[in-house]
Amino acid sequence: MKAIHAWKPLLAACLTVSVLGGCGSDKGASESSSSPGASPGASGAAATAGPKKEISISVFDRGEVPTEEGSYENNRWTKWINQNSPAIVNWVPVARGQFQQKMNTLVASGGAPDLIWEYDRTYIAQLASQGAIQPIDSYIEKYSTTYKKYLQDHPELKSAVTIDGKMYAFTSARSADGIVNHGIWVRQDWLDKLGLKAPTTTEELIEVAKKFRDMDPDGNGKADTVPIVFNGNAVQIMRAFFFVNENQWYLEDGKMKFGRTLDRYKDSIAFQKTLFDQSLLDKEYITDNNFQRARQLWTTGKAGLYFSSWNMQTEYSDLLKNVPDAKMVPMEPVASSYGKNGLYQELPANILVAFNSKIKEDKIEAAIKFLDWMLDKGWMSLKFGEENVHYKLVDNVPQKLDQDKFRKEVNYAKEYPILSQWNVKPEWFPILEAQDAQSQAYAKLKMQSLEVNMKNKYRRDIPYSPDLPEISQLITTFAPIATQIETKTFTGGSSITPQAGIEEVRKEWKRLGGDNAEKLAQEWYEKNKASFK
Repeated sequence: MKAIHAWKPLLAACLTVSVLGGCGSDKGASESSSSPGASPGASGAAATAGPKKEISISVFDRGEVPTEEGSYENNRWTKWINQNSPAIVNWVPVARGQFQQKMNTLVASGGAPDLIWEYDRTYIAQLASQGAIQPIDSYIEKYSTTYKKYLQDHPELKSAVTIDGKMYAFTSARSADGIVNHGIWVRQDWLDKLGLKAPTTTEELIEVAKKFRDMDPDGNGKADTVPIVFNGNAVQIMRAFFFVNENQWYLEDGKMKFGRTLDRYKDSIAFQKTLFDQSLLDKEYITDNNFQRARQLWTTGKAGLYFSSWNMQTEYSDLLKNVPDAKMVPMEPVASSYGKNGLYQELPANILVAFNSKIKEDKIEAAIKFLDWMLDKGWMSLKFGEENVHYKLVDNVPQKLDQDKFRKEVNYAKEYPILSQWNVKPEWFPILEAQDAQSQAYAKLKMQSLEVNMKNKYRRDIPYSPDLPEISQLITTFAPIATQIETKTFTGGSSITPQAGIEEVRKEWKRLGGDNAEKLAQEWYEKNKASFK
């Protein structure tokens, strides 16, 4: 437990903050007084000279706020933030799947919030090139304390927020559970029943999927099982088997090449086509835009492999409600002819928080004081809730008291801590989770899943993509065209081969200016490669 004890000073500082007990208060979102139930440490942290400034911040709307909790704009946590932070925050929700499109509209109309955040560095660079956001180096130097020191301690994060020699965003380091993203889950009870071992290669994966399709693993005497179901990560999982990603650049013999044009990408399409042609995946996934059908197939016990995320706690709980004897376990990524790659992993920098170029300086000071507060202590309560209500401390690690209560009252608050010092260790999961048998069983699986997906390194030749507007614009135009060709290729049976498909993709790439994009990417790489080390 040495790693946990090393975290004690941070916990001691952060966990003194108490939270509003519920959403019953009729106080407005703009109130600035501290809650009567808040500890002196909490209200002291929020003390400011004079009235608090109001700032606005974007937030991803993932549709996860329960009706009884309110909305992303107004709930127990937005009220708590406004009572305990040094600013009044007006949150501007935008649907996650449409964020960049909608934010572009807000920027164009002059209605974008003061602070805009995204995980996508390329998008932040696009906003910088448009003049929609501004450099913040001088503001950090002038107004920040906590973040200024944090950046000195984490110099590896500077390249992620630096564009043309200037910093355009705040960020914090990802925890291991934020770096790992994708995961594969398999029904171990199905493997055991059919006398199979977990597949280790793409060929073995196909054979196991065929057995799941043909050998009635759920034992109901019907041919109604689906070998493989997906969530939004599935396509990139299949690409990762072949050491490629449709949106990444790779160094091929020292030359910058776009992933979607490589032979490895063609081979990943061929693999996907095999799964489709042999009915080894749910063919309706193409129209299952929110992946609810895939989730239903998994949680009702009709699917054997789930290409999804490394942490699937809700799906685990719901599966056991329907199939109590099910054994859902994490699986290693499988090797292809290119070897064994890890599944997709994020870069070390987490959320990138940029400042609208139109924000006034008095608001800039308030925003930076808010970000300092969030990084120092605000994130802890937003991640874990209220002590002795949602968690208790065990060896200075917050342990959930009730999984259902946490899911309802705290889980959605994960959108608000846009800076965080959370850095989990896998061995903490049995302490972090609720102590009922099911939560503890999943904690062990979660620990195993994180370890499995951290140990397999994901190929990434450069730390981030070229942030040139000409390249970004080309890729934006190219992506839907390439997707259409790829879909036609793997669903078209014998009418089109993967080789013909990739040739058509490459033709469109060249037509749109791909050769020039590669030339610009090469020049960008040569200019910046020294900073990548």
